[in-house]
Amino acid sequence: MNSEGGLLDSLIQILSKKSTRRILVFLAVVFVLYLLRSMMDIILLTFIFSFLITRLENFILKRISIYRQIIVLILYALIALGLAFVVVKYIPILTEQISQLVKFINTFFTQDSNNDFVNYVITMANEVDVMKYTEQGVQIIVTYLTNISVVAFNVFIALILSLFFSLGRDQLITFTNQFATSKISFVYEEIKYFGTKFVATFGKVIEAQFLIAVVNCVLTTIALWIMGFPQLLTLSIMVFLLGLIPVAGVIISMIPLTIIAYSVGGFQYVFYILLVVLVIHALESYVLNPKLMSAKTDLPVFYTFVILIFGEHFFGVWGLIVGIPVVMFFLDVLGVTDQAEHLLEKKQKT
Repeated sequence: MNSEGGLLDSLIQILSKKSTRRILVFLAVVFVLYLLRSMMDIILLTFIFSFLITRLENFILKRISIYRQIIVLILYALIALGLAFVVVKYIPILTEQISQLVKFINTFFTQDSNNDFVNYVITMANEVDVMKYTEQGVQIIVTYLTNISVVAFNVFIALILSLFFSLGRDQLITFTNQFATSKISFVYEEIKYFGTKFVATFGKVIEAQFLIAVVNCVLTTIALWIMGFPQLLTLSIMVFLLGLIPVAGVIISMIPLTIIAYSVGGFQYVFYILLVVLVIHALESYVLNPKLMSAKTDLPVFYTFVILIFGEHFFGVWGLIVGIPVVMFFLDVLGVTDQAEHLLEKKQKT
């Protein structure tokens, strides 16, 4: 009997520890998210829209004195008009340009060239049956365009939810803070801790990736326009979407760009496009990254690729985009990034 009482006391003592409660609450949150995995698109899009709009809203408020709700309504009205304009005017053009781009690449791999090196590359590509992968890519694009209504619905719901969040943020915060004095206050405190960490790391990295992708897209599009590349709209969207993938996106985008560059202007244009990509990547690495991300968000390239590979395998496209931010969140919770930043600062001082 005494042993059972001692075991119960030990269990109560373990559960009363803050670290134990934190782990249990974290596991409960992960379990709930697992149950909601079918709605993960809406959850992630809602968070990303809310975070980016809040950052943009704060940026405007620092420069213009106006009611916050008015800024929110204007921003969402502009987003809605922009999306409607893109869907009505550019989706048909984009579909046609994707078809032309696929035919363009197919022609490159089926026609003979006067250059022996290019013929060797084409021969090697045909041996691994590149055409098969191209056809699979076309099927994926067709499937995606067929399911675009589902994507549009998820984006619409996420925008509506983020709009309600932005308009009623103050009231939402006041109401949520009432849980601090409730009977489940310990759960609230732990969720608040993880939420703060998540916004500070995940949100920060997503914001940086988005801004870098925009800058990368604009600069690359200008360079492609100057060199007279075809299907400019499709290539611009491709560069932007791949720019959301850290490190690997630059490498992936170089493959179609170099093929088109050779077809447009030969090896001279291949050299130009490689130079453009290297200059833009250097700008990102040495100018944008230090300004947008602190040292504690840096990861070795090897770890980056491992995370991207496993992220894509388990979570598809979302794994490529949010894999790095999620890992940075876990590292921040475990205190790994804080230690790395401390060691880096100590090394710089010495």
